[in-house]
Amino acid sequence: MKLFQNITKRSFGFNLLFILGAVVLVFIIFFSSLGFLTRHGEEVTVPDVRGKTIEDASTALKKLGFEVEVRDSIYIDTMPALLIYEQTPERGDVVKVNRTIYLTVNKVVPPMVPMPDLEGLTYRSAEMTLRARRLNIGDTIYKPDFATNTVLEQLLNGKPIKPGKEIPEGSNITLVLSSGTGSMENPVPDLIGATYFEAREILAASNLNVGTVLIDGGVTDTLGAFIFKQTPARRNALGELNLIRAGESVDLWLTATRPVKDSTALPPPAAPVQPAPAE
Repeated sequence: MKLFQNITKRSFGFNLLFILGAVVLVFIIFFSSLGFLTRHGEEVTVPDVRGKTIEDASTALKKLGFEVEVRDSIYIDTMPALLIYEQTPERGDVVKVNRTIYLTVNKVVPPMVPMPDLEGLTYRSAEMTLRARRLNIGDTIYKPDFATNTVLEQLLNGKPIKPGKEIPEGSNITLVLSSGTGSMENPVPDLIGATYFEAREILAASNLNVGTVLIDGGVTDTLGAFIFKQTPARRNALGELNLIRAGESVDLWLTATRPVKDSTALPPPAAPVQPAPAE
């Protein structure tokens, strides 16, 4: 009561100055303690939390005064799920306290991606295309073919995989690559009269490829159709065997009816050996 009475007895100007002084003092105390309370201006080195669980990483960062936010996720097949793959700012960066650290976490289930079309690409181009889709190169198999070091076939788990098919990210794709044509020449196989299915098996066993396939209008079952012409032929006009190198192709003509082989096309029988005249 006495304090109130003393204040009321003083002049209005004195009371106004007293109130203003008190307000200024409160502001000074507030702003002086603000830096301490918020650690304003304090800088801390960002620790490395990669490879840690979200819980462990958040605990370590919050102890240093950082905010934590899981911003993104990614799938890495060689890394356990739900571990920190990446952080921003990065480890070793010096930043102010209260800065938000953004974390990227490894996914549990890999996302699905469309299989690209690699056939006809060089090995280098196929590798870059797979990496862009987050796919890996598995085994590489070489097969004779004239287009050296190009992709002849793409396989997943040992089976051909068509372009556009959805497969898990991180899958290993086996590439069948061309090793070029062989240096050894072998006789062209005789495919006349064989079915298209049989001809493909014969050519594959000889490391030869099916070239252009021309189909007669009456064919309804391609695999069961018969070969009535091939290029190169088994023999040339002189009856000599044509030679072909591994990796080269044979063009085929198909018909619905089995052709009759022309026996006259066979080479003439060798002349019998005459006994030497007796002396």
